[in-house]
Amino acid sequence: MTEISNESRLSPSVAKFVLHWGDLGSQWGVNRSVAQIHALLFISDAPLTAEDIAAKLSMARSNVSNSLRELLGWRLIHRVPILGDRRDHYAAEADIWEMAARIAQGRKEREIDPAEAALKSCLAEAQHDAQVSPEARAKLEGMLGFVSTMSRWHDEMLGVPKPALMALIKMGSGITRLINWGSKSKEK
Repeated sequence: MTEISNESRLSPSVAKFVLHWGDLGSQWGVNRSVAQIHALLFISDAPLTAEDIAAKLSMARSNVSNSLRELLGWRLIHRVPILGDRRDHYAAEADIWEMAARIAQGRKEREIDPAEAALKSCLAEAQHDAQVSPEARAKLEGMLGFVSTMSRWHDEMLGVPKPALMALIKMGSGITRLINWGSKSKEK
């Protein structure tokens, strides 16, 4: 884990959060700097300028600018106008559910949607290719069916009101008992 400079004036616990979020981001395929800036803006009590961020995280200003553009693209941060200051100030989305929904939507658009489109194209070509066995076509159909089902499920879950979604999540395995899946009594 990279250290944050002492001149950053971050408390040890905030610095630890920023560093850990950066590490987690890199495990999720997000640039470490982007994740650290997101963490700093999320935990900050007030909007920060790019210069503030660069100083607090001991990062090059150009790295901060590129990272801010990426976070704006994901809609995880927004510009905040400050009266009497021409500089851009930034704040992170504070609602955890909204942040998670935006991340999930962004990942779906960048990863799942292209995979689904590629599978549809491959399957369409395979349907007319005599060299593709029926078993291979069935595997493509199964994979496309799975990806399409998960894509629809994702879209449906984003439409569920937050309180209802939270209740579903909190139910955990209780939901399977509610609809009697996995029930031993039905097997008798």
